Amino acid sequence: MLDNFNEEHKLVREMIQKLCRDKVVRRAAEVDKTEEYPWDLHQLFVENGLFNIRVSEKYGGAEMDYTSACIVVEELAKVDGACANTVAHHQAGMCCFMDGANEVQKEKYLPKIGRGDYLVGFAMTEPNSGSDAFSLKTRATMEGEEYVINGGKCFISNGGITDLYVLFTTVNPAQRREGITAFLVEKETPGLIVGKNENKMGFRASPTRELTFDNMRVPKENLLGKIGKGWELVLQSLTETRVLVAAMALGIAQGAMETAILYAKQREQFGQPIINFQGISFMLADMAIQVECARALIYKLAAMVDQGKRKLHYYASVAKCFASDMAMKVTTDAVQVLGGYGYTSEFPVEKMMRDAKATQIIEGTNQIQRIQIAKGLIKMY
Repeated sequence: MLDNFNEEHKLVREMIQKLCRDKVVRRAAEVDKTEEYPWDLHQLFVENGLFNIRVSEKYGGAEMDYTSACIVVEELAKVDGACANTVAHHQAGMCCFMDGANEVQKEKYLPKIGRGDYLVGFAMTEPNSGSDAFSLKTRATMEGEEYVINGGKCFISNGGITDLYVLFTTVNPAQRREGITAFLVEKETPGLIVGKNENKMGFRASPTRELTFDNMRVPKENLLGKIGKGWELVLQSLTETRVLVAAMALGIAQGAMETAILYAKQREQFGQPIINFQGISFMLADMAIQVECARALIYKLAAMVDQGKRKLHYYASVAKCFASDMAMKVTTDAVQVLGGYGYTSEFPVEKMMRDAKATQIIEGTNQIQRIQIAKGLIKMY
């Protein structure tokens, strides 16, 4: 494996690998079937600092870098995409918070986040506002010293288990982008209603819920950033979160590839292991090519984020699109290598294939990524 990880990164990888090997892998199939959020694993992640990775030591956090966050998500995804998704979307909310919060808000919330059991969420998608992000209908209206918010969100990752939502609204739908405004909303806020948990194809143990806002009153102090500047927070968050989704896709693909290789070395047909047949060995070689290319791109981008580089939207779209398409192909081919067994839940590759599909959709579909990439090309050439 080619990487430029320092000793801290290697220790993080080893720690997460052991955690997954000892605790996570044996629960992955079970919670996928029951669709229940694994609070036992949640507590394990709290104890091992997976929810306060990037919080300053000043507030009790682990103060690790973005590369470490990608490593955590990748390693979790090797054994369970749902757990990886939960950690990744907490980081999405955290990115928005850290970019937009003033000092008063940081002093109020970072000690809670730093203790490791306080989740931050990202709430933007609406029934009629997914790819067309500027068409938000959730409305925030100023009344005295408060904002009154009405509307609803859908497909909100970590919905119901999140403690603090970064909620994106509009102060004027006619303004589209210029009306988008973010607020901090605590889970017990009156008027916040958590709806049904979606019955999903994959990531089944990671809750995805509807949120409804019925005359929800939020103090003006909970405004995150400035009025009409919410999209600026979204852009940077999506940049980082798309790379985390790419890391998630990478982990899923790596896990599927490893399962396929081990199976192909053990499974015999016509008197020899099936890995000796060119048809199988070439499939595995193609998996490895795609996985290694994705890994190089993802961790190059992670290092750039850690260096403080910001305008990486184009490359984040490339990474997310390539890695998730790659994961879909690798997991599908892994099912094929295992044949009939691959199509059953006796082996994890069918779950990996279902989980991989989500990575092509979340944080902007791959069709949207290609639009963004094409726009980037127009500007670059």
